[in-house]
Amino acid sequence: MNHYKTKMNGGNIAVDDTILVKNIEACAGSKMLTGFKPLFSAEVVTQLEAKGYKTAGKTHVGEFGLDLLGEFGFGVETDGTLKGAAADLVATGEVNAALAVDMNGAPRRAAAISGVDFLKPTYGTVSRYGVISCAASGEQVGVYAKDAAGIQEIMTVIAGHDEKDGTSLKNESYDYSFQPVAGKKVAVVKELLEKADEETKKRLSTFADGLRAKGVTVEEISFSLFETANVAWQILMTAETCNNISRYDGVKFGHRAKEYRNIDELYVNSRTEGFNFLTKAVIMYGSDVLSKNRYEACYDKSLKVRRVISEKFEELMANYDAVLTPATSKTTYEAYDIHDAFKKVFEESVFTALANLIGTPALASGGVQLVGKHFSEGLLLSLADAAKKEGK
Repeated sequence: MNHYKTKMNGGNIAVDDTILVKNIEACAGSKMLTGFKPLFSAEVVTQLEAKGYKTAGKTHVGEFGLDLLGEFGFGVETDGTLKGAAADLVATGEVNAALAVDMNGAPRRAAAISGVDFLKPTYGTVSRYGVISCAASGEQVGVYAKDAAGIQEIMTVIAGHDEKDGTSLKNESYDYSFQPVAGKKVAVVKELLEKADEETKKRLSTFADGLRAKGVTVEEISFSLFETANVAWQILMTAETCNNISRYDGVKFGHRAKEYRNIDELYVNSRTEGFNFLTKAVIMYGSDVLSKNRYEACYDKSLKVRRVISEKFEELMANYDAVLTPATSKTTYEAYDIHDAFKKVFEESVFTALANLIGTPALASGGVQLVGKHFSEGLLLSLADAAKKEGK
């Protein structure tokens, strides 16, 4: 019964490389931004430091957070079995917690692989000021810790309104306290479970049994909209990313090509050298769905799908308190060629995209994932805490 109860106040917090820390290089895993040192820290870092927490350092991310776990970040070696840098530091105890930006599910996948917890909170509850933004309508700063109590502690510090962030909700504070879970209802999505390997199914079964032992009703249901949500989010995410990273052109900061004959060649050569293949693929796809011939059929339609899925998910949550799904299709990822990344990330994002699309909280814990209605973080943390303690 040795549960992780270490108080982190004053402890070391890692920060991923898409979150600014004053005077420390922030390149979002991209050669394009090498040498960029911000003049200020992100709001979440400032808040933690004001409470006595110490920034232990920056952690590698995949270029702009677009890959599975961070395997294609600038300077990252991908031989062997893949792990997320921040998640692995928390798992080994080298840091007490870590901050990361969840834009396309990478932190949740990393947490599931490394056996730690990660919470992507409700969109707008944690300031995005000081984040190197890609997909502003769905990305959110979240927290890694060894358990729900660790996440609860950090979230209590960083959540709340920030007038510097136009997406920040007006609430000054949120309740992340644990609550009784007996009598709650959790749905297991059959369509997602069928996409997971046997070991992942075992993890989910163990987690579900832990919940049942605490008086939670766990039922298998059919809810096919996770796949639709994934398609819609990938369209919106690539479009927003294409727009956001168009500002990186080799002129004001970051990588600049040495050879060019005019301003157009400066832009083209700098971006060709500075972005990796996956980022280029995302830019091309995003540019396509925003084009005159495709905008209405792709981008505009995805915005409408977002609204429909949000309504359908609310209907589902009228009967359940949370949804239990795999966070990944497998328990380990092996190194692979970057030219396969676009397809691999799309396939794995079926588990994570819905929460990014409609802004609901999602918690990776015990190698699986809990998704809840807006502002239900306290319940998700309570369910994870109950399931883990029952499994000890």
